[in-house]
Amino acid sequence: MSTTRTQVCIVGGGPSGLLLSQILHRAGIDTIVLERRSRDYVLGRIRAGVLEGGTMQMLREAGVGARMDTEGFLHSGTYIAARNRSFRVDFEALTGKQVIVYGQTEVTKDLYDARDTMGGVVVHEAANVAIHDAGGTPYVTYHRDGTEHRIDCDWIAGCDGFHGVSRKTIPQDVLRTTERTYPFGWLGILSHTKPADHELIYANHDRGFALASMRNANLSRYYIQAPADDPLEKWTDDAFWDELRRRLPSDVAEAIETGPSIEKSIAPLRSFVAEPMRWNRLFIVGDAAHIVPPTGAKGLNLAISDVHYLSDGLIRHYAGDDEGLDRYSEHALARVWKATRFSWWFTTLMHRFPEDGHFGQRMKLAEIDYLEGSRAAQTVMAENYVGLPY
Repeated sequence: MSTTRTQVCIVGGGPSGLLLSQILHRAGIDTIVLERRSRDYVLGRIRAGVLEGGTMQMLREAGVGARMDTEGFLHSGTYIAARNRSFRVDFEALTGKQVIVYGQTEVTKDLYDARDTMGGVVVHEAANVAIHDAGGTPYVTYHRDGTEHRIDCDWIAGCDGFHGVSRKTIPQDVLRTTERTYPFGWLGILSHTKPADHELIYANHDRGFALASMRNANLSRYYIQAPADDPLEKWTDDAFWDELRRRLPSDVAEAIETGPSIEKSIAPLRSFVAEPMRWNRLFIVGDAAHIVPPTGAKGLNLAISDVHYLSDGLIRHYAGDDEGLDRYSEHALARVWKATRFSWWFTTLMHRFPEDGHFGQRMKLAEIDYLEGSRAAQTVMAENYVGLPY
């Protein structure tokens, strides 16, 4: 067995783990990142693309925001559609803030480039990762190339997602989980087509939810509500485009550019929160601690806000102040629950549920009407969409 020493061992090499490593490295704190997949696999994952203002600022301060600022698409608002018409919620007018469309894959590329430039240690294809003695003198073991390796460390950051080992390391009598599984999924496609609009369109329809989104000026991302267990082969490209057009306002549907899908998948929706987010010398971050439905694009942004609290706490710890680490779970969860509430509210408002009936759908349409006519209601939505302060 080979043994290595570092200050912070980061389990998981997605954007939250890489960003945490980048921030700590710039502060003079040594890290090693363990990722069970190959770099090509990580970069091939299709994920969210709407970044809050706080996320943008975090990336800039970490030295990885230049390409985002050059190639990303700033959005000052979004459209809400129902009953064959839409209205715009103006984020900038209501809050003075914007969001930016810049794919998670691109964020990950920028972080890899920065880690490579700085000589950051990222170990890919690390199998059988196990966390040991998190309540005392922590260390992590893993296998690679037929050899077992051990990393001794001061702290462990679990950035390894919902199915990772980190959360499962916390004793069940310590951990409390809360979950809501939604009775549908999002059927999504990616296509080399011009987006339906320069901003996102969220649509409530009797047949179910639809979303017109994008990755760039020539790459569109569209979603429709569908049964989570629908066989993917049922949804030919033509069937998808026909259903999407039914659910969008007719002026948008008539002008929409269609084409072959280059990626197609159905994602289940859930709300999930694990608390606390710290157990002794182990911290859980991002999807390891919480999942939100994609409505409102909070998943990646919440992971980045966790990184904000944890990196601040670790930097302060090595400067002699433990308050940030002691309150990491408290501070992170306060923001997590608010974002979970917003994602739940927006999902409930825009989707059809089996139990809705005529009354339930009329209540949603009445709330959408109220949202359209109330600056106060739009401000509440805009504040949450652009991101609550850290």
